Amino acid sequence: MKQASPLPHHDGSELYVSNSAPKIGDKVELKIRVPTGDNPLAVHVRLFHDGEPRTFALKKGASTKIETWWSAKVEILNPVTHYRFMLVDKGSYRWLNGEGVFKHDVVDREDFQIIAKPAYPEWIKSAVFYQIFPDRFASSGEKRPLPAWAVPREWNTLPAGRSKVTGQEFYGGDFAGVAEQLGHLESLGVNAIYFTPYFPARSTHRYDATSFDEADPLLGGNKGFIEFANTAHAHGFRIMGDLTSNHCGAGHDWLQKALKKSRSPEREFFYWDKSVDHGYVGWWGLASLPKLNYNSQLLREKMYAGANSIVKKWLKPPFNADGWRIDVGNMTGRYRDEDLNQEVARGIRKAMDEVNPDAWLVAENADHAPSDLDGFGWHGTMNYVGFARPLWSWLSKSADFADNFLGLPSKIPSFSGEGAVTMLRSFSAGIPWRSFTASMLLLDSHDTARFRNVVGKDRERHLAGATALLTYPGVPSIFAGDEIGLEGEWGEDARRTINWEERKGWDQILFAGFKELIALRKKSHALTHGGLRWVKVTADSICYLRESKKESVVVYISRKGGKHSVDLKPYGYSVAATLYGAQAKGAVISFSSKGATSGIWRVK
Repeated sequence: MKQASPLPHHDGSELYVSNSAPKIGDKVELKIRVPTGDNPLAVHVRLFHDGEPRTFALKKGASTKIETWWSAKVEILNPVTHYRFMLVDKGSYRWLNGEGVFKHDVVDREDFQIIAKPAYPEWIKSAVFYQIFPDRFASSGEKRPLPAWAVPREWNTLPAGRSKVTGQEFYGGDFAGVAEQLGHLESLGVNAIYFTPYFPARSTHRYDATSFDEADPLLGGNKGFIEFANTAHAHGFRIMGDLTSNHCGAGHDWLQKALKKSRSPEREFFYWDKSVDHGYVGWWGLASLPKLNYNSQLLREKMYAGANSIVKKWLKPPFNADGWRIDVGNMTGRYRDEDLNQEVARGIRKAMDEVNPDAWLVAENADHAPSDLDGFGWHGTMNYVGFARPLWSWLSKSADFADNFLGLPSKIPSFSGEGAVTMLRSFSAGIPWRSFTASMLLLDSHDTARFRNVVGKDRERHLAGATALLTYPGVPSIFAGDEIGLEGEWGEDARRTINWEERKGWDQILFAGFKELIALRKKSHALTHGGLRWVKVTADSICYLRESKKESVVVYISRKGGKHSVDLKPYGYSVAATLYGAQAKGAVISFSSKGATSGIWRVK
């Protein structure tokens, strides 16, 4: 099995950047580590000041048998500082940027970045989210009058699937039901809850809100939400809501007023199109999801800018939510030749900072646009492209059921470990480290097949994916039920209820593995604050280091059984303690497994 030698390295973590959230005018120390045997004549940092590239020499610092550190202090003169490192050799030079080390000239797209913006919420570093689709997680059993659109289902029956009632199957989950099952979440070890929309709507997915001003009475209303939030906070949980800034529902009061009166102030909230039967632009043409028009300053006031705007209201007493997930954030404010996306994203960020600067802002992006993660709007994204998709491609097994590969008209492809890591590295290169580590990690969600099905119900592969989820840089999120092996071959099928009365179908071994990994994630300084160095990548295995000022750990994941080996000598490390998986000691990790496997070791 091949293992690459260490390369010159830098990332945005605390070992390499003295202050990741400086003010303009501050000086920041930048460091790189160069392995022994690699002897550049000089090292320089190239950065932009007011748009002009400049270079500054690094000084050689501490040396060991393994490596030499180089450093320089640079002044931050602009809101964004793009930089990369130049290693000067005899007769040539190399560049070190976010993508790696290159012996040829490179463009600025993958440069490292420092953002002169206050630090992101500290709590997200040790947060492990649990995604709850409110109608399907747990029910208190309270009977409430049902709207005409709702199609009642018995709790433990499966969703009907692709049918006329998809999106209208009503199971009756509510806030009180979630409160009754907080013990399960505490036992698992998660410490944050991400609710998909809880606003009233004409569907159980609730992305077609009829109001943003109240919680759905079917869930317990405002009173139920406040009671739940108080209970959850008292138990140490954070709570994040889900907001559709791109659209509302056709039943929303704004649209109804606009339809009834052509001179209504709400008329300017929408795009109008006489060529379609319903007369207005809908998200993907859907009449049920009218698209919002942010050319309207009044809409901006109501949505985020006003003193009691929707964005602000739910982050303040008595609701006290801890953040927002923004649905289709990449489409918000974008329509044909208009692009107000960054204005709106920055406006939402500003509104949140005004009322609760400790709140997290993460947006769903259908694909990866680095400009959307510039650090001044969304803190991060739901990382489908830079995490879920590579992991699916590498760990999938017997997943022929899927004809939609996370938005692509294809079955899940089969990639090698090298291919998956190339995808992982491509995502993180060219965006600020802060945007990378503030993005949500996920193996699946309410919009996808369950990871259990992606890996062909292979428990060991499932745990291999969970190991990546809970050790990789970012904010991990677990879709409710994944920890017990809940299944689902596509979005609606994956929105199954959890059988709380009869638990013999629960995968208790999987649950124990998730529990162990979550506990490790929360207490490990390296996993919450560390950088990322790739140690070994083969077709069937990946291995990386997470290193901080207080701790270093090595993570190994394989999709197949056999003999496994990682040589830590080139990195100057040896195993100090086994944290998860096979026991190991010394500078060479060596063990065998019958199937997919993973391990985590503290090193010194």
